[in-house]
Amino acid sequence: MTKIHTYTINLEWTGNRGEGTSSYISYARSHNISGTDKEIISCSADPVFRGDAKKYNPEELLLASLAGCHMLWFLHLCANAGISVLEYIDTPGGTMEIAADGSGRFTEVVLHPIVTVGNAVEEQRIDELHDSAHKMCFIANSVNFPVTHKGSLLIQA
Repeated sequence: MTKIHTYTINLEWTGNRGEGTSSYISYARSHNISGTDKEIISCSADPVFRGDAKKYNPEELLLASLAGCHMLWFLHLCANAGISVLEYIDTPGGTMEIAADGSGRFTEVVLHPIVTVGNAVEEQRIDELHDSAHKMCFIANSVNFPVTHKGSLLIQA
């Protein structure tokens, strides 16, 4: 039986400087993302597209979604395998290409997880769990570009 999950958020543009979108330069790209009983995330466009560099942009949020989904699956799989993960840090990177008409698309995302474990484990086993996490990740399964990972393992003595 297939399970269906639905998701909603609230997105509110906050960049009206009094003139609306009367011209391309007249408005800010600022917007807020929120949900019921959740903190507000203040966002903007990438600075290249007249956005605020101090706020997250949709491209960064896509990287965060891919990395977060992978991490959550990896931690789940490690727990099932009896591997004690003590720390998990990732610095994902993505490449986006812009076409002549201004449209764009991601061509790849590479995750760079650094995993610290509290018990001895073969690096190959960690790689296998990363592969399994990738196969299970809802977000990676939903995009039309490659998502890969290049992990590192640290064992805490």
